[in-house]
Amino acid sequence: MNEIEIFRARALAGVAHGFLGRKGGVSTGDMASLNVGLGSRDDPALIAENRRRAVEAVLPDARLVSVHQVHSADCVTVAAPWEDRLRPHADALVTDRPGLALGILTADCAPVLFADTQAGVVGAAHAGWKGALGGVTDSTIAAMEMLGASRDRMVAAVGPCIARASYEVDAGFLARFAEADPANERFFTEGRREDHWQFDLEAYVAHRLAAAGLRTVEMLGQDTYARPEHFYSYRRATHRREPDYGRQISIVGLA
Repeated sequence: MNEIEIFRARALAGVAHGFLGRKGGVSTGDMASLNVGLGSRDDPALIAENRRRAVEAVLPDARLVSVHQVHSADCVTVAAPWEDRLRPHADALVTDRPGLALGILTADCAPVLFADTQAGVVGAAHAGWKGALGGVTDSTIAAMEMLGASRDRMVAAVGPCIARASYEVDAGFLARFAEADPANERFFTEGRREDHWQFDLEAYVAHRLAAAGLRTVEMLGQDTYARPEHFYSYRRATHRREPDYGRQISIVGLA
């Protein structure tokens, strides 16, 4: 059995965290192997085991807390764990309580993990293009501040996500970002097809974090689309006409 593959950020050294790939689980077929997506068609028992393994690899004996992700800018503050069936609709979580593993699921979108070690506050955000543009990282920072964190001390890392070379978008997509801020056009380069562009989601998310005042922002530079042996990818599964796709998880917590 393959060991669980964990990508870690130097910026979060000393913090229990991990951006997990697809290795080390029990799922099979297109979902092989560490699929943690409750919304997938995978066997729920296998998903539960994969989620257990993921938590044990990052923060043993912690209780996993995740949300029903809807590509929003909404962030919830976690004081106690909830059952999976009661997950609130949101795309980010923050806590100051030890023993909770905040989990964000992705399959091309950008997972972002945050920490202010002095305040003892951590956060996790799911930043797809819609949530990133809508300000999900800003909401996460604001929620952490409500728990006593300071953006002067916060650090953040942007984990594996679809890279510019793999992310072709149309003119309407570019227009949304240009309307929000004309300077956003710098995150787009000409695509291989006419009237199409390549979008750098990772760089855009990092920009939003820096613009919010975070001094330490790390990008892991891992392309989920281009590395099928390491990551699940919604876009890759769509291009291959696969019936479903798995999700990987990124976790942060306080010991």
